[in-house]
Amino acid sequence: MAKAKKRPSRSTSKKTAGPSIEALEEFVRDNARKFLEDPNITSVGVGFKVSKGTRTKQHCIQFTVHKKVAETAIEDLGSTLIPKTVRIGSTDVPTDVLERNFVPSYMLLKAAPVKDKRKQRLATLAPGISVSNFRGTAGTLGLIVFDAKDGTPYMLSNWHVLHTAVGKLGDGVVQPGRSDDNRVDQNRVGALVRSHLGFAGDCAVASITNRKLARQVLELGVVVDKLANPTLGELLVKSGRTTGVTYGEVRRTEVFTKLSYPGVPEEKIIRSFEVGIAKSKKPADGEVSSPGDSGSAWLGTKNGKAQGVLVGLHFGGESQESDDEHAIACYAGSVFEKLELALEPPKAPQALAEATGGGGFDEDFLGVSVRLPKVRSELKGDCFPKAGVIAYTHFSLVMSKSRRMARFVAWNIDGGALKKLGRNGLDFRLDPDVDKAFQFGNELYANNKLDRGHIARRADLLWGPTAEAQRANRDSFYYTNICPQHERFNQSGQAGLWGELENAIFEDTDVANLRISLLGGPLFSESDKPYRKAKVPVAFWKVLAFVDNADGVLKAKAYVLSQADLLSDIEALELDEFRLWQVSVPDLESRTALSFGDLVAHDTFGAGPEALDASGKRASVREVLTRADLW
Repeated sequence: MAKAKKRPSRSTSKKTAGPSIEALEEFVRDNARKFLEDPNITSVGVGFKVSKGTRTKQHCIQFTVHKKVAETAIEDLGSTLIPKTVRIGSTDVPTDVLERNFVPSYMLLKAAPVKDKRKQRLATLAPGISVSNFRGTAGTLGLIVFDAKDGTPYMLSNWHVLHTAVGKLGDGVVQPGRSDDNRVDQNRVGALVRSHLGFAGDCAVASITNRKLARQVLELGVVVDKLANPTLGELLVKSGRTTGVTYGEVRRTEVFTKLSYPGVPEEKIIRSFEVGIAKSKKPADGEVSSPGDSGSAWLGTKNGKAQGVLVGLHFGGESQESDDEHAIACYAGSVFEKLELALEPPKAPQALAEATGGGGFDEDFLGVSVRLPKVRSELKGDCFPKAGVIAYTHFSLVMSKSRRMARFVAWNIDGGALKKLGRNGLDFRLDPDVDKAFQFGNELYANNKLDRGHIARRADLLWGPTAEAQRANRDSFYYTNICPQHERFNQSGQAGLWGELENAIFEDTDVANLRISLLGGPLFSESDKPYRKAKVPVAFWKVLAFVDNADGVLKAKAYVLSQADLLSDIEALELDEFRLWQVSVPDLESRTALSFGDLVAHDTFGAGPEALDASGKRASVREVLTRADLW
């Protein structure tokens, strides 16, 4: 993905005693998911403390809850008491608790007669008008943006506007939205290209066909050319499909909000900020936003006038039961990084016809099914995400929350379409869609002999059209795909057999269509070495699946590489050997607490005399000493 750029903060707040706003926001980022495990808490962020119904100038950690009850009744809600203060640095910072629920802002939207230009079919697309997935209702085209690599222009809006729970990549997008004009075939304007619903935001982009485009935001007349972060008390403005131009004041930052989306199995936690009614610019009808404004761009202002500065993407607001008018928005920087966007096209665009597809692990990549591993029930509570996987370009993974590393990674290799790409300019980075509490960053690797070892090999992922391979190259550097490995293990020729596994299959086996599917990860053990808040794995595992052209049969091979003696002295120079083993798939299941499904039936281990132990009995493990032993 596009490398994160530092965004200007434009902070205008005066310094006050105690922790800075930045310290409060960092506290929320580090602790929000823990707080949101409480079923009664709906969000947590940084805001101004409310006293007797009046907002004060005192900064606080502000919680919202489904129900605000007396302390004696909290336990009945399955909840726990929110502390009156939290410790940040050497200061006790006050908390605040408000009763408030949130919903995506498309909910409750009803079809209505077309009343204004925003809801009509327009020959020229501009930010502020009605759009939707052809199966959806109606939301707002937030901005015209560009692919960060090839400069393709896109429409930017929300996931729940352009994708929806029943949609998929490639779906048709219509303008106006279907609730404003249900002539879907005549109103098609493009197709869904990328989308995301999660920590980084509720966001999506779609291509543009058969229409002209204008970058000026409707009724505001500005072209957005900068990204920035919101600051408490800042005046913002948006142009939306339903309420038109409205102003609002930022009243909470670094808000981690829990929302339920119809058709989506789990609640989503989204990093956001909150906008309330601005005293200096009150809306005539009292509504900062309404259903159908989803996807609107919140812009910065100067002297009450809109500026070309994108601060956030509107995606939700208060529930029907609440009389506290407000809106919630994704951070602009997170959206642009996650969707790989730019506000201006690059100076040297690649061919626009080049494909930019390539999702996560493809279970049907080989023409026969290779399912993702299933985690045993006793470990599911330790998995992130709880349901499903995190998908990147050509690979997917599930994290272990307690170990802060991938429990497994699954990836595909198209040997006939591999590209040779360098790693210059690519930095290891945290995945913004995964809580920092569930992944290690550079703090684990600095000033020692631990290397940042890729689980899914970088070279394995670099296939497909150039833009797709480049995205896979970037995705491979997320820390979620990285495990600590001793520098001599990761770099030395001693690890050659482990590193040769994929190459050896292509060279020594007639692989159908030059395609392989792989599963791999660290072999977690209680004996793993504690180090800097981590437990460093002393072994790794890998399963390779391919169709052999010789007989047209799916085959699976499983291996374990033990690092057991390498990690006894991370700070020292003396190193011991590692050992490589081929194991049976059932044996690997017992070691990993994972189920590999049908791969058990396609396991090649034990098919020949090499699988017999010294007594002539069927073995489940054997040491690999040479390349010939790999088979």
